[in-house]
Amino acid sequence: MIKIRLARGGRKKMPIYTIVAADSRKARDGRFLEKLGQYNPAREELLSDVKSEAIKKWVEKGAQMSDTVRTLLKRSKVEL
Repeated sequence: MIKIRLARGGRKKMPIYTIVAADSRKARDGRFLEKLGQYNPAREELLSDVKSEAIKKWVEKGAQMSDTVRTLLKRSKVEL
């Protein structure tokens, strides 16, 4: 199953998360299918470079969004 979830990056104590479409069996920071945006909890503007059309395409194909990604998109008012 394909999941739209966060992959952690950045450095110690300063995370930057990437929103990715990945196979649910792969590791959190492992192989992914497509980068869909970035989430930086340290900035005022939480999300950047969000590809809403690509997210919509993945959801139409049956991908499941994680609860965290769904909440972030809702809070940032990203239209799908």
